[in-house]
This record gives sequence, C-alpha cells and structure tokens, in this order.
Amino acid sequence: MAFFERVSESSFRATEHVSGAWNLAEQHIAPALGLLVHVVETDLAARRDDPMVVGRLSYDILGTLPVDIVDCTVSVLRPGRTIELVEARLGHGGRDAVILRCWLMQPGDTEALAGTPLQPLPSRESLPPWHAAGVWQGGFIASTEVHREAPEVGRARLRVRSTQDLVEGEQVSPLAHLCRLLDIANGMAVRADPREVLFPNLDLTAHFFTQPRGEWLGLDTTVSFGPGGVGLTSSILHDENGPFGTLAQVLTVRPLTS
Repeated sequence: MAFFERVSESSFRATEHVSGAWNLAEQHIAPALGLLVHVVETDLAARRDDPMVVGRLSYDILGTLPVDIVDCTVSVLRPGRTIELVEARLGHGGRDAVILRCWLMQPGDTEALAGTPLQPLPSRESLPPWHAAGVWQGGFIASTEVHREAPEVGRARLRVRSTQDLVEGEQVSPLAHLCRLLDIANGMAVRADPREVLFPNLDLTAHFFTQPRGEWLGLDTTVSFGPGGVGLTSSILHDENGPFGTLAQVLTVRPLTS
C-alpha cells in the first residue's frame, strides 16, 4: 500500500501509513509535501512537452490534516518559456493546509562547470541502523528505515528510505519520490525530548542544484533553538551520488508545562 490513493483527478485518500509523529489522528506532513510535487509535475506534463526541472520548493504549512481525503489545485503564477513559478495548494474540507510555490526552470548543459564544495555524506553501510520509532510514533515513521550517526545534540548525519510508494499504482518522478521524505529532517536530530517540548515546523524550503535519484535520501542536519521560542532545522540534501541541494525548516518551540 502507498501513502495515498487517487480518488479523482484532484483528490487523494490518505492511508494509515501517513499517520503523524505528533498526533496519530493527523497526517505527518512529509508524504503530503511529496504529493504536491507529484501534482505539480503531472500538471506540467499536461501543459508542456518540453523539459523543466525544479529549482526550488517553498512550502507554507498552514495547519494540520486528518488522515482522510485531501484536495489539490495547481495554478501558474508566472508563465514563461524558460522559467515558471507555479503554486499548488493542498487542503481538506475546503480549508488549505499546505501551499507550495515552485520555481520550474528549463535545463541546460553546464557539465563543464559542475561542482560543489559541499562535503559527501558517509555511506549507508558506515552508518549504524537507528530505530526512529523509538522516539516518534505513527505510520509514516514506522514505514522508514534509517541509518544515522548523531555526534552531538541537535546534529545528525543519516540516510533514510521508506517502504511505501507515494501514490498507489502511479509512477512518480525520482524527485517526488524523495520529496515525500524531506520533512523527516526535523525529527532526526532532536535537541529536546518530544514528550517534553513541541517543535513542529511551520514551513519547508528546499533548493536543488541537480535533480536527485535513488531510493535513499541523505541528510546532514543541524537543529538550533533560539531563546525566544523559535528554532531552525538546516540540512544538506544528498542522494546516493552526493549532495544535490539544501533544506531549511523554521520551528515553533513550545515547552510543555506539567
């Protein structure tokens, strides 16, 4: 079974595998973020027959989602021959829960210029298995396999994959396939026990300098808490071939009172 099943051209039913880490009755937002990428790419393929690649994904998370049917819409905010800005919305019961703005770019040949000073991530074989379900609840976390090292509080390097497809019976791009995992970064290098402190993210922004491939998402992640109730999770993104982009999530840090 997958994270979602399509029920109409623009609607999808969430399965038990999306249940969230903070609340089992709500969706972990990670699969929904991957679903929006799939919806954008499906819309793009219907509108154009020339190649475009994703340069940036910027999500605003407006609220929670029940484990139920979600609805998606796509609109082109800035049309163009070589660059487009597309907006996709995902919601439930007439209420938007996530808004994605995505820059689409026409690819070019810059092979002779390619390179990055970003350091490679350790191989999966050199990272010990980590039982994420020992810290986090829910069907989404249960679907993942994690290999991780955490040299200090708020710091982790890991590789993760999920056993669940994004949408039942549908082929999705390698990018959408990995984007269904991006939001897991905030829970992989925790600074505080989630039973004592809440620190959900309000957004997620990812930039890509190359398009990822493979089953495994690599994350080189740091988590910082400020003194005024705000935090930041920052990650370098890796696939099986090396780094391909960056990710940032702003956090609302809320200690639980006894």
